[in-house]
Amino acid sequence: MNYWGPNLARNFARLDGSSLSWCCDLDEAVLDRHRSAYPATGFTTRMDDLLEDPGTDAVVIATSVPTHAALAKRALEAGKHVFVEKPLALRAADAREVAAIAQDRGLICMVDHLLVYHPGLQKVKQIIDDGLLGEVFYLYGNRQNLGIVRADENALWSLGPHDISVMLWLVGERPTEVSASGESYLQNGVEDVVFGRIRFPSGVLGHLHLSWLDPHKMRKMTVIGRDKMVVFDDMETERKVTLYDKGPVPRTETYGEYIQVRSGDIHIPKVPGVEPLKVVCQEFTQAVRTGTPPLADGRAGTVVVEVLEAMTESLRSAGAPIALTSPEDAR
Repeated sequence: MNYWGPNLARNFARLDGSSLSWCCDLDEAVLDRHRSAYPATGFTTRMDDLLEDPGTDAVVIATSVPTHAALAKRALEAGKHVFVEKPLALRAADAREVAAIAQDRGLICMVDHLLVYHPGLQKVKQIIDDGLLGEVFYLYGNRQNLGIVRADENALWSLGPHDISVMLWLVGERPTEVSASGESYLQNGVEDVVFGRIRFPSGVLGHLHLSWLDPHKMRKMTVIGRDKMVVFDDMETERKVTLYDKGPVPRTETYGEYIQVRSGDIHIPKVPGVEPLKVVCQEFTQAVRTGTPPLADGRAGTVVVEVLEAMTESLRSAGAPIALTSPEDAR
């Protein structure tokens, strides 16, 4: 309940067809701060109260990252659907185990990869799928700010799940190779800045710039295609998505020193002003009701952890490329 939990509680409490049965935290003082907002909700420091309640269908986990996998596993084994904050786990093996338990028991496991539900990025995905960009060459994400500096995780694990989940979804492929390099300027062994690279089977290349030591606050994703280019900028209030009619001009002759480029119109499509977290919570409750796996299910969450784990290995190996094994090889 201490950080992101109150935002999730607020949204689930307000959704039609959803009721907030319990709020759980180890700290009674934290619970006391929220009791008045939810008078019909039970408050407890025991997770077993949630798991033993036959009237509770699903459990939402918004705890510290090292506890995600273990708590999700407990909830699933108790027969509850689970919604887990990102990342799903700290180890790919644990993420795969959680996803497998959910599948074996016919339960929903959803990871809060919030940005894949952002209306602006949904528009970017539509633009790509409609072929407006032509062949996609590469994409890159900028997620930078001055702070918040963390001691328990580096910039890769703190910021990376956002852009990694978006890139995997936009490209629609499982990566074959990743690499990462970074530096620890403020705390020994905790990278403040990380540059990551993701290579996909089709040849599409993804690049990440992650930093909490930067003068600019940026939340941006850019996709470059043969015909057009599109930019999602979450810091903009009115111009979340911009489509640029820019690209190379196909050659009509076999000589010439330069490749010509084209710069045409700029289009700013309308993006609904809907809170992404509300969309995420609606998706989870709908998945629980219908049994239909959500977009950000346990398998999608697992691949993100696999990329994070491989990038961490690359960081510790001076940026060496790390091949991602197939799901079959990972067993």
